[in-house]
Amino acid sequence: MTQIAVLTPDPADKSYIGRWPEVLARLTATLEGSGAIVVPTPWTDHVEDASGLAGQDLILPVIAWGYHRDHARWLKACTTWTEAGLPVANPASVLGWNSDKTYLARLADKGVPIPPTLWSEAITQAQVDAAFTETGAPTLIVKPTVSAGAFRTLRLTPGQVLTDAPQGPAMIQPYLKLIETEGETSLLFFGGRFSHAVNKRPVPGDFRIQIQFGGLYAAVTPDDAAMALAEQVLAAIDEPLLYARIDLARDDAGAWVLMEAELIEPDFYLDYDPANGAGFARAVTDRLDA
Repeated sequence: MTQIAVLTPDPADKSYIGRWPEVLARLTATLEGSGAIVVPTPWTDHVEDASGLAGQDLILPVIAWGYHRDHARWLKACTTWTEAGLPVANPASVLGWNSDKTYLARLADKGVPIPPTLWSEAITQAQVDAAFTETGAPTLIVKPTVSAGAFRTLRLTPGQVLTDAPQGPAMIQPYLKLIETEGETSLLFFGGRFSHAVNKRPVPGDFRIQIQFGGLYAAVTPDDAAMALAEQVLAAIDEPLLYARIDLARDDAGAWVLMEAELIEPDFYLDYDPANGAGFARAVTDRLDA
């Protein structure tokens, strides 16, 4: 019988202990419905030595939450899995580069529209002040290039003192005001096929759309422009992808821009999927049969 390993958080990281088992249960039900056996295992158990994952028909890193807090080990693990030739999907090479948001610059070089972004090796007050002058934006977002779930993300206004700044490489972007009213839209693709879309809005007074900050979610049908941009993003990525969540928002001019291409451990929002995960299960089956 087919055996699929699902990579889970570091057991020492208690941040997600109340959330990831529920996601695992949903994924397990979806995959076992296709006749597979699901084996959960912490990603941190396989950093230096890949032998513990040998023999798996497929390895899914889809609940490897918290990797951004231990990024050096994550990159080492991705190298270990690549060198071992493990059947990881998405590919371990993708899990490496997608863990650092500087990939957005490479996609922008290929014509993908992103918010205007300034990159910094170590964020300073002077850089933030200069960014206000350069962009003319009334509000800026500052966040680490290695982060997840709004980790160490700041919203700043002119004259505001920079405190609790991200440590290490960071990015500065104009705050997209329409996030407050229109939110962010995530388009889910499995095996290159569109599955479903979810709109995520912050609660009044906040800018973070994540569920842990009270984000309000709803199933939506993306318009043609959003779908076209999502497909453009996927076309700009050379590696084969089992799954992708493309997060989009509108800029101040009303045009769609890419916020993130989530290719490591995105929530698939299967509870908003009219097919109840059938598209993901089909993509997994197609991968196993290839």
